[in-house]
Amino acid sequence: MSVDIFEKIKNNRGPLGQHAKGVHGYFTFPKLEGEISNKMIFRGKECLVWSVNNYLGLANDPEIRKIDTDASKQWGLSYPMGSRMMTGQTSEHEALEAELSDFMQKEDTILLNFGYQGMVSAIDALVDRKDVIVYDSESHACIIDGVRLHVGKRFVFQHNDMESFEKQMNRATRLVGETGGGILVITEGVFGMAGDQGLLKEIIEYKTSGKYNFRLFVDDAHGVGTLGKTGMGTGEEQGCHDGIDVYFGTFAKSFASVGAFISSTEDIIEYLRYNMRSQVFAKSLPMPLVVGARKRLELIRTKPELKENLWKVASALQKGLKEAGFNIGRTNSAVTPVFLKGTLGEATNVTFDLRENYGIFCSIVVYPVVPKNVIMLRLIPTAVHTLDDVKYTIDTFKIIQKGLEEGKYKSEDLKEVETDK
Repeated sequence: MSVDIFEKIKNNRGPLGQHAKGVHGYFTFPKLEGEISNKMIFRGKECLVWSVNNYLGLANDPEIRKIDTDASKQWGLSYPMGSRMMTGQTSEHEALEAELSDFMQKEDTILLNFGYQGMVSAIDALVDRKDVIVYDSESHACIIDGVRLHVGKRFVFQHNDMESFEKQMNRATRLVGETGGGILVITEGVFGMAGDQGLLKEIIEYKTSGKYNFRLFVDDAHGVGTLGKTGMGTGEEQGCHDGIDVYFGTFAKSFASVGAFISSTEDIIEYLRYNMRSQVFAKSLPMPLVVGARKRLELIRTKPELKENLWKVASALQKGLKEAGFNIGRTNSAVTPVFLKGTLGEATNVTFDLRENYGIFCSIVVYPVVPKNVIMLRLIPTAVHTLDDVKYTIDTFKIIQKGLEEGKYKSEDLKEVETDK
């Protein structure tokens, strides 16, 4: 007997959706209003915000606001109409790709409308049923979803575990020996939850030594603009950028905009231009976003103080948290996790207390992203935060930690709050 799929959905809202009634508009889908900065408005009150990926503070930089405004007045949001392949090609798009290629020290670049969509589509385009994908277990959802589209074999190695990596590479090598395919290794430059860098240098050494034959695809969404002497990203930071075969960067974080890009060899980028379905069959990136991205790239290249300001805040935050006895894991990027002990109910009460009584808005991460009875408060420092923001946050976290130890936040249920739903 068949089932009404709508009834099935009604009865199974999913692991997050089952809590929607009690959390929507507060713990999920919250509204942060006002200028994008270190302080914004949440439910009518000013909060110190550590949840916006505005790493370099470009979102409201005067030069950026002007170029965005002028480009919107000149071009509107419609131009160009159509996909790049059909009617959406412009000199501005080509210029941005050339400038990104020069910045990334790669032969060519393709612009992507969205990072998530682009990563999924790029993985789909790069491999066929004879090929094998080997990827890190803590890869971002866009990588996981791209891997799911793969009709061939895929093997996952334990996060940043080179012994596990070798085990999966040995399996992959044996298999492609039978199929006649190749191996694509996928990992991240910076893992966005815990903030630790991928072991790019170690992985690349397996390739350059000739032990394994593979190509390396790196998602460096959190690395571009924040790491490396010039802001080129995690590969530059680790001194192995040349060993990255396919480099992915986004405009949604350091660039404070929309869109993404992939840089690689001319052959690979030309192939992607004609075979990435998400770009072939999608409207071209609107002109104001392209013009704005060119200006953002210019500032990243010519104003090293942007990255310096970010790291002044990030270093002070991480140093201060460690000195105060907090566990911030293995982060070696700007992403700053704070691991506390507590249940799901305690996690929601901690978040409520932080937002309502201390005016601190940060992301809360719970099981299954982290182990059971672990609360991760995820902080994103930016160039527009201040050292006073850092001190206030650390002092507040000390109070929260003491409250957890004393059982102040004990609860078995998710906290329900009034929303404007």
